[in-house]
Amino acid sequence: MTEIASLLGQSDQNIDYDTAEAPMHKGVITAFTRLQDRAKAAGFDLAVASAYRSHERQLTIWNAKLSGNRPVYDSHNQLLSLQGLSAWQQLEAVLHWSALPGASRHHWGTDIDVYDRAAIEPGYQLQLSLAEVSVGGPFYALHQWLDELLVAEPELGFFRPYNHDRGGVAPERWHLSYGPIAAHYQKALSLEAIRLCCESCDMLLKETVLDNLPLIKSRYIDVPVDCYPESCQFIFK
Repeated sequence: MTEIASLLGQSDQNIDYDTAEAPMHKGVITAFTRLQDRAKAAGFDLAVASAYRSHERQLTIWNAKLSGNRPVYDSHNQLLSLQGLSAWQQLEAVLHWSALPGASRHHWGTDIDVYDRAAIEPGYQLQLSLAEVSVGGPFYALHQWLDELLVAEPELGFFRPYNHDRGGVAPERWHLSYGPIAAHYQKALSLEAIRLCCESCDMLLKETVLDNLPLIKSRYIDVPVDCYPESCQFIFK
């Protein structure tokens, strides 16, 4: 059984800090290295912008956005002011791009934000934005190639959990997930575990989160089973 602390980003016992260029789950490294090798052969330098992220780090991001110390963007990647919005509207705005602390897939070390290092000059300020991965953006070619590869070779295990907007999380083309492990984590992450985690931390808008937690889980946390590679879907049964 997956340890609760690892689900919530409160333990890094399964995280390897030394082998890959960014900390990630020990069980993901071989598969991701294989994907990097495939990318290199195709002319891309598949690099990691972010992989494992602790609960503490996610909580810092969450509180910074809700307190106005970190920018919040709308669905068109335009700056959005939270002033004048209701508490629920503020949550919706933040959850569109940032996970609830304790419920981020990055806590598991199975999910990785990627870019093509060969497509940018040294000193380029990486944004992980829609513009970067769309037509004309520096990483568009990489993601077109990945789209084809992940469909053609599902045995690689990687998929895009946020391939399009389902009324919750914004599309994140740069976000890859390793299904064979992530499926176990998602199945084990219960509503009660998330609730206890939220109750125990110093989170802004905590009461609004707790009052709406079932809706938040269904819209912003759970990824539909059919998004996973077919070989992983049996895990949810």
